[in-house]
Amino acid sequence: MGRSTQTIPKRSISSSKVIDQDFADPSLLQDGNGWYAFATNNHKTLGAPTRGAVNDNHLINAQVAQSADFSSWSVLKTDALPDPGTWTDISVENRLITQQDNDHYVMYYSAVAKNGNGKHCVGAATARNPQGPYTPSAKPLACPVDQGGAIDISGFQDTDGSRWVVYKIDGNSITPGGACGNNDPASRKPTPIILQKVTSDGVTPIESSYEILNRDESDGPLIEAPALARTTDGKYILFFSSNCFSTKWYDLSYAFADSITGPYVKRGPFAVTGDDGLYAPGGADIAADAVHLAFHAGDVGPNNTGARGMYTATLAIDTANEIVNS
Repeated sequence: MGRSTQTIPKRSISSSKVIDQDFADPSLLQDGNGWYAFATNNHKTLGAPTRGAVNDNHLINAQVAQSADFSSWSVLKTDALPDPGTWTDISVENRLITQQDNDHYVMYYSAVAKNGNGKHCVGAATARNPQGPYTPSAKPLACPVDQGGAIDISGFQDTDGSRWVVYKIDGNSITPGGACGNNDPASRKPTPIILQKVTSDGVTPIESSYEILNRDESDGPLIEAPALARTTDGKYILFFSSNCFSTKWYDLSYAFADSITGPYVKRGPFAVTGDDGLYAPGGADIAADAVHLAFHAGDVGPNNTGARGMYTATLAIDTANEIVNS
């Protein structure tokens, strides 16, 4: 899998590994003067995951870490989402927490849907404090199982107060070929990034959705893990990953747009294997300030058993030239 022949502007990358255990698909929340990070479940650290009291031998659906300074992080022995909802199976992948107001927080997550033939859907849960526990909505926010399902949901609040979510249609889950599917050109499916407006509660979809980005041949079988931010001068930047997460081609990329609904122009990648000693960087989240970034990196191997630790970076975004550095 190669990158596109488009000339990529010169960039520099400096990141820090802040969580040295499996903490995949991290998301960020700045709450007051402190920070929280949330990650997908801890099944890789368990020999035989079971539900029950939170300890080193039980499944945690949504891992939580905390930091006072964005530099030193501690993983808490707590589950932010002990009950993922009646629409889900056991597998939960957390994507984003967003603060709605002073005492209302929303967690967006994906999980295997019951009676969904193993496909994921995306949902939301709410809490009164950032660590949870979060109470799930009665039904998923989006569940297009006929298209392969949906994963990797995250939230965004624009400067006008409007609220949005972005997520991936998991088309590669229904096509053969390769570790992540979708490698057979004859049967390749789209894996679009969908933008959906929601009401002020952060969980109720309104209006029609928008397809704002899709894979092309430079992306390999897929794009995924969208995270949206707005720069101080009004540009929208969409971070995403392309290629299969279990290969060295997985990357962290980005696209710019002048309007939230697009069109988005791909301008990355921001980080690839070999940059700053990283392997398969991706699954990023950008904080509301469009400066603080968290992502994972690590070699999971062909059987997806390896760990992906959490890394952070502080961004310098040159919107005039559409370049991201750290």
